[in-house]
Amino acid sequence: MQALYVYVIAGAVLAGFVQGLSGFAFGLVAMSVWAWTLEPQLAAVLSLFGALTGQVIAAVTVRRAFDRHVLWPFVLGGLVGVPVGVWLLPHLDLVLFKVCLGVLLVLWCPAMLMSQHLPKLSFGGRIADGIAGCIGGAMAGIGGFSGTIPTLWCTLRGFQRDTQRAVIQNFNLAMLMVAFSIHLATGSIGRSMVPLLGLVALAVAVPVLLGARLYIGISEATFRKLVLGLLTASGVAMLASGVPALLQRG
Repeated sequence: MQALYVYVIAGAVLAGFVQGLSGFAFGLVAMSVWAWTLEPQLAAVLSLFGALTGQVIAAVTVRRAFDRHVLWPFVLGGLVGVPVGVWLLPHLDLVLFKVCLGVLLVLWCPAMLMSQHLPKLSFGGRIADGIAGCIGGAMAGIGGFSGTIPTLWCTLRGFQRDTQRAVIQNFNLAMLMVAFSIHLATGSIGRSMVPLLGLVALAVAVPVLLGARLYIGISEATFRKLVLGLLTASGVAMLASGVPALLQRG
């Protein structure tokens, strides 16, 4: 049991710092730690709650004005996607879950680094924004990964750092609140999870504040390299854990 608490705290502290710094990515970082030892359903609920807690703290600490016309397609699409993600969660396979998440990190993070050299995408308009939001909403229901695809899409759209953070911060907050409410309503959060949820909330608070404080003072180039480097390393760690187990099945 003590080892479980250590893993939960370690994942929450690291993920909270990255979320405070970047405005998203709590679930990705936390799951890179928790997926080694926790059942996917438990890890997903803890990830979702930690992401929501961190997002509330970060939203108060790093406030950014947002354009409602830019935000609403993401939110509308996300509201469609969240129930799909919640429905998918009980059907996830632990090993396959880790491998898929690791592949996502390893492919997505370098793509984000290279995106500054790519032409800005303008096709699709608000419909494309809504599709990105729908995928983000589904990933919120699975485990608090709501910001991954919308962040990549905003980057490819060429949004400035503060504009992107404002959109993703508010989108994440809305999606995570809806996803957690659905989990509560469906009874997927048992009493046995309550102590771990409290532990996650306590472990997240200070790292989120530290990350948000650092965000204010760093350049955009440093911001991108630091966060994406951490996420890439997380993806490699998850693949190192999941791929051998998946190959053994074969």
